[in-house]
Amino acid sequence: MICGYGADAVRAAEAPALAEGRPLMRWAAQGVAAAVRSELAHLPRHRARVFVLVGGGNNGGDGLYAAGLLAERGIGVDALLVREDVHLEGAQYARCRGVRLLTSDGDAWLREAALAQVWVDAMAGIGARGGLRGASAAVVDRLAGLRQERAVRVLAVDTPSGTGAEGGPVDGPVLRADRTLTMGAMKAGLLLPPAAGLAGRVEVLDLDLGAAFAGQEPLVRRLEPADVARLWPVPGVGDHKYTRGVLGVVAGSARYPGAAVLTVGAALRTGCGMVRYLVDEPAVADRVLDHYPEVVTGAGRVQALVLGPGMSDAADRERALHLVAQADEAAARSHAPLPGIVWDAGALAALPTDPQVNRRRRSVLTPHAGELAELLGGRGHEVDRAQVEAEPARWARIAAETTGATVLLKGAITVIADPDGALLTQADGPPWLATAGTGDVLAGVAGALLATARAPAAEVAAAAALVHGLAAHHANPGGPIVPSDLVAALPATVAQLLR
Repeated sequence: MICGYGADAVRAAEAPALAEGRPLMRWAAQGVAAAVRSELAHLPRHRARVFVLVGGGNNGGDGLYAAGLLAERGIGVDALLVREDVHLEGAQYARCRGVRLLTSDGDAWLREAALAQVWVDAMAGIGARGGLRGASAAVVDRLAGLRQERAVRVLAVDTPSGTGAEGGPVDGPVLRADRTLTMGAMKAGLLLPPAAGLAGRVEVLDLDLGAAFAGQEPLVRRLEPADVARLWPVPGVGDHKYTRGVLGVVAGSARYPGAAVLTVGAALRTGCGMVRYLVDEPAVADRVLDHYPEVVTGAGRVQALVLGPGMSDAADRERALHLVAQADEAAARSHAPLPGIVWDAGALAALPTDPQVNRRRRSVLTPHAGELAELLGGRGHEVDRAQVEAEPARWARIAAETTGATVLLKGAITVIADPDGALLTQADGPPWLATAGTGDVLAGVAGALLATARAPAAEVAAAAALVHGLAAHHANPGGPIVPSDLVAALPATVAQLLR
């Protein structure tokens, strides 16, 4: 599992090491210099040039020491001091090794930047608050224009300047990184959108602080394949179709029959014991059975329900709520837990307004940004889609607290917020997933896991997002994805995950 920490946790973890005299800044600079050299490995050393953007504080110090280490290797290095209060020892170290220290007055610095193959962003670290302003913002604006004209690699030190350790909205210009080298442990902002989308490939530089970070509370977590394999409900020799979990699906309509086919297919191929299709629409049910004759169309006990994909009107929602009531009554008669529910698409408008009702069962909502804004608007929060996209973690948390349900907010980086405060993100799928029908597949995967896995709802939702993303890579690596092919890729994806 990847844990993302905030600035306070980072300082607390580093403090004992600094008190012992461990040279964390020099170790960080060595890692930055090694990363830059790897970016330049295809060039003769005499042709390699690096441009380092230096701000104040320790982040700028990392950049200055790295600049000096690179210059020692015979690489041409220029460092732009975007602030006056730079790290003095770092500046002296760099200057003594032949690094040219420039200021942002005039255009001379821009000409030097144009000659470099790699730019190192060391302007603002975890101590900065808010977006870049003043000279730093002006420099980034100028470099953004230059970057459109020529190829250059950008390496960010710790975090892309202007994004911060905790994430949140991006309130100023950011030099989008191709690669980010973060120090000691993952920072929360590198796991949270929209800042995470500006970081490129993220690598953690080990500063031997693992034990210190283990004692800190992460702000956000991300499941890895091994975590999902551990929670995955693998059947044993004594299992049968009922012990493996029964999922009820209320999806599709005469207008959107394909949603039912995709949702049911995803649930079956994820691996629950039985799928009951519970929509009393003969034409849609026949289409589902044409694709999946193993589906049961009769009512009965279920451990979980998927509601909403392809629902088209209020009558559909009323029928869905009636089926929920029936499932709850059946659970009560047998003294079983209330069935978990995945509320998707058209069913979101039917979600009970009392958060305690949703807390009594494992409830998972799967909206996109527009649907979440609409849901929150109906509960007294004035927010639009653009605001949700600017601060997805914040609004997912508000939605979880307001509804009492786990919220899986779909996007390029999926955010999962639990009403008890847990926050996870997943970024496992390619951008090709942004196509009609893939959300129906995700709902089916999440429903099957909710019916079978014993993990907390937030981890179930995160696991579903991870498997959904990996299946997309397997369906057509590097190219367009058809949701039906995504469904077909699920069994092999799960098998590989478990191996």
